[in-house]
Amino acid sequence: MNPFWKQVVINTVLKKEQTKTGEEPQYTSFQLAKAFRRFKLMSRRIAKDAVLMAIGIISAAFGLESFLLPNQFIDGGATGLSLLTSEVTGTPIYYLIVLINLPFIFLAYKVIGKEFAIKTCIAIIGLALCVAFIHFPEVTHDKLLVAVFGGFFLGAGIGMSVRGGAVIDGTEVLAIFLSRKLSTTMGDIIIIINVLIFSIAAYLLSVETALYSMITYLAASRTLDFVVEGIEEYTGVTIISPHHDEIREMIVNIMGRGVTVYRGRRGHGKSGETKDVDILYTVITRLELSKLKAEIERIDTNAFVVMSSVNDTKGGMIKKRPLDH
Repeated sequence: MNPFWKQVVINTVLKKEQTKTGEEPQYTSFQLAKAFRRFKLMSRRIAKDAVLMAIGIISAAFGLESFLLPNQFIDGGATGLSLLTSEVTGTPIYYLIVLINLPFIFLAYKVIGKEFAIKTCIAIIGLALCVAFIHFPEVTHDKLLVAVFGGFFLGAGIGMSVRGGAVIDGTEVLAIFLSRKLSTTMGDIIIIINVLIFSIAAYLLSVETALYSMITYLAASRTLDFVVEGIEEYTGVTIISPHHDEIREMIVNIMGRGVTVYRGRRGHGKSGETKDVDILYTVITRLELSKLKAEIERIDTNAFVVMSSVNDTKGGMIKKRPLDH
């Protein structure tokens, strides 16, 4: 290994252990090779997160400058509060983006962790600088187009930042904190916050502006979910059937999906009699659900099937593999 990279790996990955005599510890070739692999993975992840955050910042800034700001529209959350305050007081939006999100950055450090807080701070400052120094052209003044596409680009920007491990709107951090304290859901907290923001907007600006801003929020929220969860929405399917072997082979050979087999006991009847049964579990996309149900119906019309939405997946045979015919 190159002496320069060897030293970098030691300083960034391996612990800086010093002996009592102050001598640097000696590492074996295996330890260095393992550490170098970890260093490459870490560098790749940092670079990927940086690219995603940069795309998110540019997308959000484009949505703000080309659609929302010229038409006095707002959004929900901390970004909406910044837009509303800027519209009422005349304070530049790039100052408010940082000031309003500062408490949320501190809260992120306490609730989630140091790395997330640092990334969030960088993303928010990056958005403020982008809005301050990069000027995008106005695209349209049609109110409906402004509401929809302004929300789209803003939501896409927030979503890309989330995929990069940060947020450019601190409302989610506050929702996590309050949901833990009040024993309620994040969705309920976010809805309450946004209802307050849009109510204030209706009073200070106009009811029409508040209604269009709600369209902006809905477009941004849906786009955020789309970007974070991906194009394909996954469904987890649990199947209990005496014909489990045939169904398992169908999932693997016809659907081209992986399947997990659990050993369980099935109880039925008034006497509560139980017997051993294999429980099948697989994850498929929403578009394949109809085909899977048709194939199960062909094998066993009385099969017990439970379906549930899956927010995210990693590893395994999730992406369909090519089949050999």
